[in-house]
Amino acid sequence: MSDLTQSFSPWLNAPAWYVAFSGGLDSTVLLHLLADYARHHDSPPLRAVHIHHGLQAAADAWPAHCQQVCDALGVDLCVISVQVAPGASLEQAARDARYQAFTEILGPGEVLFTGQHREDQAETLLFRLLRGAGLRGLAAMPVSRPLGQGSLVRPLLDQARDHLQQYAQGAGLKWIEDPSNADTAFARNFLRAQVFPLLRQRWPQASQNLARSAAHLGEALTLLDELAATDIAAASPGTALPWQCLDSLDIGVLAALSPARQRNALQFWLSSRTRLPDSRHWAGWESLRDAAADGQPIWRLTDGQLQRSHGRLWWLSGDWLQTPQGELPWPDLNQALTLPGNGSVRLVGGIPGPGLRIAYRQGGEVLEIPGRGHRDLKRLLNEHQVPHFLRQRLPLLFQGTRILAVANLPMFGQGSYQLNWQPPTNVQGLR
Repeated sequence: MSDLTQSFSPWLNAPAWYVAFSGGLDSTVLLHLLADYARHHDSPPLRAVHIHHGLQAAADAWPAHCQQVCDALGVDLCVISVQVAPGASLEQAARDARYQAFTEILGPGEVLFTGQHREDQAETLLFRLLRGAGLRGLAAMPVSRPLGQGSLVRPLLDQARDHLQQYAQGAGLKWIEDPSNADTAFARNFLRAQVFPLLRQRWPQASQNLARSAAHLGEALTLLDELAATDIAAASPGTALPWQCLDSLDIGVLAALSPARQRNALQFWLSSRTRLPDSRHWAGWESLRDAAADGQPIWRLTDGQLQRSHGRLWWLSGDWLQTPQGELPWPDLNQALTLPGNGSVRLVGGIPGPGLRIAYRQGGEVLEIPGRGHRDLKRLLNEHQVPHFLRQRLPLLFQGTRILAVANLPMFGQGSYQLNWQPPTNVQGLR
């Protein structure tokens, strides 16, 4: 398998290489190849990572096996225990926990190699076809993709599993046979044990042909993504308050597209933020798109929600899903004040005096605007098109019962000072 060494060379400038090492056949072959490459070439430091899910008693012995293999190869091993969340799909929950651990361990520019092969590609396509997935779900697993601060790389995707087994046997490698792989109650195991052997009896090249189809679908997805990027770029400008640190799109620009093109653009935009909705849940987008100008529908997705305000579609996640409560005294005005779940505020300019506090809207607030008299805060926020979901978390500077300033809206201020607010930032690592 010396031809595989060329697939490692694009990643030689990475600060470090990691191998996802389960101890099974695929990852054992991959670790052996990488360790051999590192012995004969200048390459980044190599380290193996074993994820211990704790789902079966047999798995307790696997870290020791992995350690023996790594010791023999002179490779450092990191064992990470994860908690698998209960749910309808144990397979998916275990995968989520595993990839979350990988995401956390990768530093900037570092690479994680994983051992998926050609049969994995074919099984994934058939599995997703049976679940009714769209093009984004059916497209081939890419050879590389971003993961956390680094990259995930699959150098074995063009290799048949039989080829890997022949290599392992020829090299005298030992690997773990996971007993759960024989449990056909798991969908992928059923496909692997029952369906694919039958397919290959009639079509010997079934796995290869399915993997090739997945590659064609991936190419089609690339073209649709290019179209979506153009549509998203057209819908992105126009937010009046860039300091919000929130992503938003012009609903009018999206609504002018065909329905299929709308969904394509939104799938592209949402793919890095949340798990995508299936076809049954796209009514949430239609409710947002078709709502009256003063409507406030919410489309709740797995990792956040979309809201409509002032003709724009806003993505909210993390701290933005909770409304801050209460008030905070501000004893040292020379220091920024951290607001629980709501970023921080800082005073710029003159100090308005003692007894200051930060609080939030309760309704009925009135400001005194120089030259304009007393004005209702709600009306002022409407005039400046502050999104409705932002108003309940917008910090207000009080002295007693008097509002002196509204965060990031200096036109509402009372004197030679401004209340600068750094809103919470929530980056989705995705997907």
